[in-house]
Amino acid sequence: MATLFPLRRLGRSEILISPLGLGCWQFSRGRGLSGGYWPTLPEEEIRAIVAQSQSGGIQWFDTAESYGLGESERMLAAALSALGTKPGEVVVASKWMPFGRTAGSIVRTIDERLKNLAPFAIDLYQIHQPYSFSTVPAQMKEMAKLVAAGKVRAVGVSNFNRKRMLTAHQTLAGCGLPLVSNQMPYSLLDRRIETNGVLDAAKELGVTIIAYSPLGQGLLSGKYHDDPARIKTAGGYRRYLSKFHRRGLEKSRPIVEALRQIAARHAATPSQVALNWLITFHGEIVVAIPGATRSAQAEENTGALSFRLTQDELDHLDRVSTRGKD
Repeated sequence: MATLFPLRRLGRSEILISPLGLGCWQFSRGRGLSGGYWPTLPEEEIRAIVAQSQSGGIQWFDTAESYGLGESERMLAAALSALGTKPGEVVVASKWMPFGRTAGSIVRTIDERLKNLAPFAIDLYQIHQPYSFSTVPAQMKEMAKLVAAGKVRAVGVSNFNRKRMLTAHQTLAGCGLPLVSNQMPYSLLDRRIETNGVLDAAKELGVTIIAYSPLGQGLLSGKYHDDPARIKTAGGYRRYLSKFHRRGLEKSRPIVEALRQIAARHAATPSQVALNWLITFHGEIVVAIPGATRSAQAEENTGALSFRLTQDELDHLDRVSTRGKD
């Protein structure tokens, strides 16, 4: 499927990425605490998801140390290698988990990350969460060491508020490096970064926002609105969240209905329209990393790159999702 979206620069780095990447948490294969959130995917299905993503225009992949205790990294590298992808043909992002650690762990554990992802390099290395036994400046100085040593190409953060992001940026600038990204929850259902200063700071600093949970954990597809009982069989903790139950579904229904109306004009799905809005509304500052547990989902994700929303459609979704009505 042809993409209408050219590659865009990752922050102020020289790295070019597609507006959509593939989130790879679901490649954890049941390992560790986080791995149990997803079904255990067969290796052939993981390869099919990666292949479909690449053929649809996605050329970068986001994984993490904590995803299956490194299993996601290993499965991603294995899938890319099996598909004949060569190092340098894709962009790979991973993350260091700070819980219970000090900043020195960043350098001490990088060789394990590189071993898991071999033969692919780490283009973007991120602090997964802001909570560690070390300060943000200490963490950034350790990340700068990895860049200087040629272990990673660029530095990003995840779940950092405005203050922490500014501190990270200032520390890296002192090392002669840019902060290139901040990975945050962002969707038509969760627009907090627009009002808490994170998006404004990102625009000011030239930091790319990597939107995770861009479909509201599947809510924006409309499938739970059509069949509310479906949540009873959903994996992970979603079944306990109020937004997936009657009152929550009614609150988000206007957004889903608006997505459906626009999707019909583009021969698209509501999910595709939701992703298209994310990577378009703020220009090139926002990219998104939807996941996929089936190749058909990967195909649907990349279909978001095959059409362009009009300004009227973008504005309509903006109004509906901020006020609940147009």
